[in-house]
Amino acid sequence: MFYFRRKVMVQYSRQNNTIIQQTRRTSLQTYMAYVYGWMTCGLLLTSFVSWFVSNTPEIIQLIFNNRIVFFSLVIIQLLVVFILSGMINSLSATLSTSLFMLYSVLTGLTISSIFFIYTFSSVANLFLITSGMFGVMSFFGYVTNRDLTKIGSLAFMLLIGITLATIVNLWLNSPFFTCILNYLGIVVFVILTAYDTQKLKDFGESVIIENKNSFRRYSIIGALTLYLDFINLFIILIRNFGNNRR
Repeated sequence: MFYFRRKVMVQYSRQNNTIIQQTRRTSLQTYMAYVYGWMTCGLLLTSFVSWFVSNTPEIIQLIFNNRIVFFSLVIIQLLVVFILSGMINSLSATLSTSLFMLYSVLTGLTISSIFFIYTFSSVANLFLITSGMFGVMSFFGYVTNRDLTKIGSLAFMLLIGITLATIVNLWLNSPFFTCILNYLGIVVFVILTAYDTQKLKDFGESVIIENKNSFRRYSIIGALTLYLDFINLFIILIRNFGNNRR
């Protein structure tokens, strides 16, 4: 009796573990699909707004000929990121989604100048190149078994250093220094793309989110993370390799 009871318990335990693994796998796949889906929505919205503004002279004049308006938009962007990243647990799913969409619109407004600084073909080509680089590194971050924590932390520290050096270079105005910082920026955001993807995957594997509102909130913050990696990589690439209209 003890043998059969133990055999049944072992079999039950294996079945239970299998069910848990399948549930976690399904939860992870759904979570990552939502993350990529919302990120794509954000990028499409940013692209549309940027293109629309570039073809509307009145809005261009309002944003880029008025420093108060431009820097107000930048400050609002920073506030939206701060609210989303710092208060995600207390936000509703609807509010977090709305804030992410708002951030996407604001980004479209502030980067719309690329369409009248660079040729449309170079913008389109570099967007495709960015998509390819992002896709490859995100896929690598998802499938690799190597822990990217150390290299990700190093990349984040380099990012802080690049930000500070960029501020200093506003006074130095050195083209050579700018070139070095831009190339370092490409390396940093390529690494961060893989690192952030792995981090999101680990989160999706470790947490089974049953509440739909919580699921969408965490999907939005994940989408924002990868969205920022993509946008920053694209901006740096176009600064380095975009063809000026002049």
